[in-house]
Amino acid sequence: MARPWLKHVPEGNPKEIDIPVISVPQLFAESVHKYSNHTAITFFNDTYSYKQLDSMIKNVARSLFNLGVNKGDRVALMLPNCPQYPISYYAALICGATVVQINPMYKSNELLHVINDSEAEVLIVLDQLLPAVEEIKGSTFLTTIIPVSFESGCKFNDLLKDHGLPMPNVSINPKEDIAVLQYTGGTTGRSKGAMLTHYNLVANILQSYGTSQCRTKLGYERVLTISPLFHVYGMTSCMNLTFYIGGNVILVPRFEVEQTVKVIAQTKPTIFPGVPTMYIALLNYYKENPFNLSCLRTCTSGSAPLPIEVLNQFNETSGTKVAEGFGLSEASPVTHRNPIKGLQKPGSIGIPIPNTDAKIVDLLTGDKTLPIGEVGELVVSGPQIMKGYWKMPEETKQVLRDGWLYTGDLAKMDEDGFFYIVGRKKEMIIASGYNVYPIEVEDVIYTHPKVFEAAVIGVPDQYRSETVKAVVVLKGNEQLSEEELIQFCRERLAAYKVPRFIEFVSELPKTAVGKISKRMLKEQLHL
Repeated sequence: MARPWLKHVPEGNPKEIDIPVISVPQLFAESVHKYSNHTAITFFNDTYSYKQLDSMIKNVARSLFNLGVNKGDRVALMLPNCPQYPISYYAALICGATVVQINPMYKSNELLHVINDSEAEVLIVLDQLLPAVEEIKGSTFLTTIIPVSFESGCKFNDLLKDHGLPMPNVSINPKEDIAVLQYTGGTTGRSKGAMLTHYNLVANILQSYGTSQCRTKLGYERVLTISPLFHVYGMTSCMNLTFYIGGNVILVPRFEVEQTVKVIAQTKPTIFPGVPTMYIALLNYYKENPFNLSCLRTCTSGSAPLPIEVLNQFNETSGTKVAEGFGLSEASPVTHRNPIKGLQKPGSIGIPIPNTDAKIVDLLTGDKTLPIGEVGELVVSGPQIMKGYWKMPEETKQVLRDGWLYTGDLAKMDEDGFFYIVGRKKEMIIASGYNVYPIEVEDVIYTHPKVFEAAVIGVPDQYRSETVKAVVVLKGNEQLSEEELIQFCRERLAAYKVPRFIEFVSELPKTAVGKISKRMLKEQLHL
């Protein structure tokens, strides 16, 4: 197939790379050997060298193995960005276990689904989140819950100690063994676990390095890590990639613009993998309180489209160029990125990364490759593409066909091989970089006793890219305020899924067979 994008790969970056068939811990071990005394992690006033981090990981791996964690077991992590995350992540992988990444903002019903679907028996969780876990513990497979506290005396801290336990000696098949279950959503709203093998993750780490190799100083980069590590973008672009290049992962538990500005001033990061809401907030803050961004040499943006106006303004303010990219959980996640040097096209997701092919196919059959400029479905292939969906063979067959991943995104390619996302085949909403599936929100709204019908849609939002809106029909003569229904949702959904707007209507538009038509609804609302 023609690959017009190859001529735009910057000088100093590879067009193809060799990917070793090794596990994620083996790749990390190479960095420990090369960068033993370099700083691996900065967490506020604490720093850890690669040697220290490796020692803590091995102690926790021994402790988990002693607790009965064996190859193939699922170990769930429910933590914010903190040193305990990478320690737990790599320790579990050394045991041959599969890491199940869980959003700490999940409410009990969301948590229950992921824990039960993955059949996780071990959960490492921030102590402040234990009430949600206790609510559902009796209905799960969980046998071991390990609280993490930033104070002394927690169970996790005991795992960090050297108890003289034997080291796990596990044989890992990188192309077959699942390193991570990354939960995503589907058209039915049921979360699906994307099975990412060790080889998938190692491939995407090296591919991502290949996109910035010409500007990377091995052993000396400092990476501002605000994107959550439980999210596939933060996992690969912030944590795993930084460790591979011997960099310093600067961990920030949550994005608060003033705190972030202070962290930038104190740590002088050189790389910032951000999401659009972060760039927007930093830019707005800068307009009122100018601060120094000159330390940033490489900025990338993912998870959601970055408004062109924001991109241009941030580039002008920082003196760098934000390279917008694209990925999805099923691809570990990166598939496209604007070149770090040379031609960049604002509004595009860039070009396929090394060892990755992409094309636009027709929406009807998915078999016909469309010509330049025509809109169809984006499909991609490469070594980073998942093994499939956990325990969902039929859904796997729908998206993995003849070596291609059908993304469900509507896109087009120009004559230079740059790709542009123009919409979504599914009705997924991306709010502040998080995927929101309307049916999840609708299911909660429908549990309110006064609600008759509901439809949830995404509406444009200058800050969040998109935000959630619910259009609701009440029963009979019932009365319900917007604030009451939002509060109802807030008690049952993660914050980013809660509707920001509620509109009450007398009826919702329906198709001929009586199905609520969101297309017609959007037309009525002039969206």
